Amino acid sequence: MTSLKHATAARCLVASSFTALLLSACAVGPAYQKPVAPEVSAFKEAGDWIPAAPADALERGPWWELFADPVLNQLAARVEVSNQNVAVAVGAYAQARALVREQRAGLFPSVSLNGLEARSRSAGDPVTGTAGRTVNNYQVSLGGTWEPDVWGRLGRVADAASTSTQASAADLAAARLSAQGELAVNYFSLRQSDAQAALLASTIAAYQRALDITQNRYTAGIAAKTDLLQAQTQLANGRADATGLQRQRAQFEHAIAVLVGSAPGNFALAAVADYKPVVPDVPVGVPSTLLQRRPDIAGAERRAAAANAQIGIAQSAYYPRIILNASAGSGASRVADLFSAATSVWSLGLSAAQIAFNAGATGARVDAAEAAQAQAVARYRQTVLAAFRDVEDQLSATRVLQIQQALRQQASSSADQVEQQVLNRYRSGQVSYTEVIAAQTTALSARRALVQASADRQTTAVALIQALGGGWVGTP
Repeated sequence: MTSLKHATAARCLVASSFTALLLSACAVGPAYQKPVAPEVSAFKEAGDWIPAAPADALERGPWWELFADPVLNQLAARVEVSNQNVAVAVGAYAQARALVREQRAGLFPSVSLNGLEARSRSAGDPVTGTAGRTVNNYQVSLGGTWEPDVWGRLGRVADAASTSTQASAADLAAARLSAQGELAVNYFSLRQSDAQAALLASTIAAYQRALDITQNRYTAGIAAKTDLLQAQTQLANGRADATGLQRQRAQFEHAIAVLVGSAPGNFALAAVADYKPVVPDVPVGVPSTLLQRRPDIAGAERRAAAANAQIGIAQSAYYPRIILNASAGSGASRVADLFSAATSVWSLGLSAAQIAFNAGATGARVDAAEAAQAQAVARYRQTVLAAFRDVEDQLSATRVLQIQQALRQQASSSADQVEQQVLNRYRSGQVSYTEVIAAQTTALSARRALVQASADRQTTAVALIQALGGGWVGTP
């Protein structure tokens, strides 16, 4: 009875000591503070740009729908499920989440159940004639090991894994946005090829009419053979340019196929001769909203938080590791006696281990963690600055391209009139065919520049949307 009281008292002492230890637990390492980002009240290049509505910054939406193209909408939806780069990011995010669960499991006790069945036989004594004896041994035990997070090391490890998971989620969003943006740019480039092909088709038809006129004049002895040869050269060059566009379009089509997860041989997009490009008005919010929306900024900030947690993990090595062990079991020669009170044993222990000397290795690890955290903070700030630059660049490009398109329209209209007037004067014998060739070349160049300007405005709109971190949901 006395021994039982002593054992109970010992258990109570260990339990009370352990409780006091837990109550005094504290997490080592610096508390995380979000790095200070450059403060900007407004974008310099925004001017009187369209302001974002309050609901616009709440959630990223299907931004490609701003371009009002049903084919693009269908293709963008396929990027989410079929693009292999996005699939890689999805796998990395799932792996990071699994790592968080693994690290958080370290905060709880580890319990093991062991069983043993053994049979041994002693050798007999030939002198006395005593036969050998068979002995059975059965054992069962339940043990537990727990490292209480006294200094917050395990919590820091779990926090680092959690923030890394959030960074992986940002990487996934960035990969998705990048793939969708690349798809949109390739799609608009393909449609630009269609528009250029339609433009060349009408130009080649005009070249053919001019050749017919020149052929008739040459047959009648009015025009020189050089005029005929120049007309033939112009027509052949136009047809060669049209053939080159087919190669260019095929490359864009193949790129789109890969982006949507399809083999180029199994993918095709029908040409659209009368494609009308839509350039949406992209709403721009305040710069502080950009810090919340861009996935690369979010990922850089979460990596800074993870690096901060690593400092605490490194500093925890200055303190002893405390481990609580407990076990209860029973051993007997018969299975029926395993669970009797007489055969049961138990143990409860508390151990602590501390490195006394490692030649400054712990301090070196702490210094390395602090340096890594400083790098992560610097990368975060650099990412923010790069994001501001991206937005300013695209705002400036959007404004300039809008002005250029209007000027290209004027130039194309004027060049078309000059081409027609010069051709009429050639018919009446007032100018040489060289002037016709020059007017036709200038008109074609102006038309192609106008098509290029429209496509540039679309791709710049995509780049601006990406710089702003994605699309918008228009519902208030």
